[in-house]
Amino acid sequence: MQATVATYLIDRLKQAGLKHAFGVPGDYVLTFMDRLIESGIEFVGTCNELNAGYAADAYARINGIGCICVTWGVGGFSAMNAVAGAYAEQVPLVVLVGGPRTMQRRSPMLLHHGVGDVATMQHAYSHITVASVLLDDAVDAPQRIDRALALCIAEKRPIMIEIPVDMVDRPCQAPGTFAAPARPPSDPDALREALDEVMSLLSTARRPVILGGVELHRYGLMQEFRRLVEASALPVATTLLGKTVISELHPQAIGVYEGGTSRPTIRDIVENCDVLLCLGAWISDINFGVYTGRLEGRHMILANSGRLKISQHVYEQVWIGDVVVGLADRMPKGGLSHPPFTSVSRLLDTSFTVEPGRALTVSRVAKRINAFIGETTTVIAETGDSIFLAADLVMHHDVGFIGQAFYLSIGYALPATLGAAIADPSRRPVAFIGDGAFQMTAQELSSLCRRNSNAIVLLLNNDGYTTERVIHEGPYNDIQPWAYHKLPEVFGGGWGRRVTTEDELEDALAHAQAKNDGPVLIEIMLERFDTSDALKQLGAELSPERGQARVLRKSGASDTVKKLD
Repeated sequence: MQATVATYLIDRLKQAGLKHAFGVPGDYVLTFMDRLIESGIEFVGTCNELNAGYAADAYARINGIGCICVTWGVGGFSAMNAVAGAYAEQVPLVVLVGGPRTMQRRSPMLLHHGVGDVATMQHAYSHITVASVLLDDAVDAPQRIDRALALCIAEKRPIMIEIPVDMVDRPCQAPGTFAAPARPPSDPDALREALDEVMSLLSTARRPVILGGVELHRYGLMQEFRRLVEASALPVATTLLGKTVISELHPQAIGVYEGGTSRPTIRDIVENCDVLLCLGAWISDINFGVYTGRLEGRHMILANSGRLKISQHVYEQVWIGDVVVGLADRMPKGGLSHPPFTSVSRLLDTSFTVEPGRALTVSRVAKRINAFIGETTTVIAETGDSIFLAADLVMHHDVGFIGQAFYLSIGYALPATLGAAIADPSRRPVAFIGDGAFQMTAQELSSLCRRNSNAIVLLLNNDGYTTERVIHEGPYNDIQPWAYHKLPEVFGGGWGRRVTTEDELEDALAHAQAKNDGPVLIEIMLERFDTSDALKQLGAELSPERGQARVLRKSGASDTVKKLD
């Protein structure tokens, strides 16, 4: 049986688990979009290509693979920031670009949507994907597709595939069975020696702690990780990017560690450990509270996708999955010793007494929402105070939280809410978004209206870019105030309300919980500088004044300044 380039590509995507594709039409991609829809993959139109990328990113985090479909040049370039974020945070995303005909590519005539050189977009994407391929040969197209898709799945990072208009229906070989590429096995000697050294440290430690990171989710290791956690009997924290790699209702889960911005109870346990077993965690500034983490003077074991590092001792060709399973198998009966600790779920206080007429504050809103979310919700948090507020919410299930905690692209959350809603309709999205970030991608509320989504958007209105205000105030942090709660009416679906007091919020949440016919937008009015304690701490660390002080300390100039004073 013969296939075409388009059907081969689409069949492979379906075999990889794809059911939806996000995008915006354009003349170069229309024929391919027809084939996509004919195949049974649902096309989800978004308001622009950047939003399509954000939506597909969130969809991929839940579904295992995501896809955007756009036109050449203007469409592909518009999506690049979202693709860069997926690359940075290891999200398997397929970017399909409909391109000019092969003969047009060889013509000296300039082509619309381009920048002169027809290969410019291909070259640009090579920096933010693990494969950037052009299907300009029907005979070779199947091999190019398979190689690119294999890299996407194996490395959990984006690929870009450009399909010229005249190649869409060109015949090619039919696809056979597609098997995900086998991961190279760990070097057995290195793995054995590494596990010996890790167990030696853990078994003699007085206060060992486990720290889980995002790679446990990306590589499908959460069940194995849970087995290790339970076999060890140790307290387990996660990084912000890795939040919910284990349910936070688990009796050993103590919450999110993010340096000095962490809850004091979490910080005490993690920073007073003598051995920290970091599994799949990235040593990034936000994950460790910028300069506020205090982890010096202890053994740190770092197991990532391809190697394991113990202090300055590095084991190459050791895969994290083999480390997690190997450690679980070696744990002594009854686990390891550690002083008593309290799980984060036991610290959760779901009681909330509404005080009628009391002005809303970030801390009180967070406490109320902690009691509102549950088994059937997925929390999406925007860059800024929203993500720090959400860090301390107790999530009830694995992969119950989505947020760009490394790349931190403002405007991610609203399109991501669309992607999350489509990827798992059984769970209701609850999004935390600041007013400044909302203005960047506000159009995607109309897509939620169009699909009659039951998403709940909690818009934290504190009059501008408050995260930047906390770091360094200036007129550039001001934005035009909108009547956000009226936007569902403008977009023709859903329901909105502005709330200023606790009793108004309570009424709005009750209405939202009962409503399932379109998105709910609750505009929560806050004081301009009312923020989480975590943001206050982070803002102090990121301020230009503090940064200059650090430079002076490192250069020794601070001593000179003191002498001059």
